[in-house]
Amino acid sequence: MSQKLKLEISEKMYEDALKIIPGAIAGIRRPYNFVPGQYPIYFDHAKGGRVTDVDGNEYIDMLCAYGPIIIGHREEEIDNAVIEQIQNKGFCFSLTQPVQNTLAQKLIELIPSAEMAVFVKTGSDATSVAIRVARANTERTKVIRCGYHGWHDWCVEVKGGIPKKLWEDVCEFHYNRLDELEDLMKKQGDQTAAIIITPVGHPLAEKVQMPTPGFLEGVRALADKYGTVLVFDEIRSGFRYDMGGAQKVFGVTPDLSAFGKAMANGYPIGAVVGKEKYMKVLADKVFLSSTFFPNSLEQVAALKTIEILERDNILEKIREKGEVFGKRLLEIAKKVPYDVEVSGIPLMPFITFNRDADNLYKKLRPGFYTELIRRGVFLQPFHHGYVAYRHTNEDIMYAADMVEESFGELKKYI
Repeated sequence: MSQKLKLEISEKMYEDALKIIPGAIAGIRRPYNFVPGQYPIYFDHAKGGRVTDVDGNEYIDMLCAYGPIIIGHREEEIDNAVIEQIQNKGFCFSLTQPVQNTLAQKLIELIPSAEMAVFVKTGSDATSVAIRVARANTERTKVIRCGYHGWHDWCVEVKGGIPKKLWEDVCEFHYNRLDELEDLMKKQGDQTAAIIITPVGHPLAEKVQMPTPGFLEGVRALADKYGTVLVFDEIRSGFRYDMGGAQKVFGVTPDLSAFGKAMANGYPIGAVVGKEKYMKVLADKVFLSSTFFPNSLEQVAALKTIEILERDNILEKIREKGEVFGKRLLEIAKKVPYDVEVSGIPLMPFITFNRDADNLYKKLRPGFYTELIRRGVFLQPFHHGYVAYRHTNEDIMYAADMVEESFGELKKYI
């Protein structure tokens, strides 16, 4: 029988933090997004595909910092490139360093929609810049969205502190429901500045979805029909599904794209890339500036990460690991006497418990993830996982074995 993890230090740090930081921890990393009392709250260090909490418990890290860690934690080649920049050149100046041009040119070389590029720090920055660019180009206000696009006023799910007028022109449709988008465009297409969509569907706390045949092509056609700017939010899919993003895999090219997360293996950077005719408004009509956007460390890290991804054929190797893991998960799920679903294979694996009339899933889900974390596999109950290059074959097989064991323990939670 599995034992509850020793988490005394983590929990004490959390109690202390509640007195000095609102909520103790920002957003999605708070305990209620895991299983309160069962998961660690603070990590201490990580290396490769593993992470260790402040109480000394080690885990196979299959959440990968919510996606940025695509190669592994503390990659020496990337970190050394950053250290060299710090020691020999510096990184924060009144003017821009040349590495910006080099990285922009690289993105233009790799990404189908990229004719020009600008750099920011986060995914929320990138999607918000894309929307501003779309509105400036079309001189329209309305936005139709599908996916999670960050914490900024126009798209954040929690509306506290945000005047209605800042989001009332934004409406949603569901992934793979082209009919919903068609209906919206019939009503407001001539007023819609942008359609923004994640090319891979990953609704909040729901299963990961691939596009059904013709879906993305249909979205592209509707944008063209109404003169609307099509934006792909590739924050999660970029530099993971392909070096050119999911748009390259699916063969549908948007007008603008937002990238981030895996682009720099953990260093904070985002990018907006797109067709020149849309991007050029950033030269004069649209204001974009920040003290820290031009800082070079993240750009150096991104260039080195991209170099390694290309040189060592990393994405194919990650996909192979994910296929092995996914195949095992699917086999295990078939034998489970509960209504569970495995999605996101091979790159963004997610084990979800479908809703049932008796709300049994509300017991099964925390029970399963409690058993899994006790066995040293770090996944999240409400968010898909990731596969990193530094996950060894042994890690992958162990994680799958522990999934099977955890399912076997669920009777005691009912």
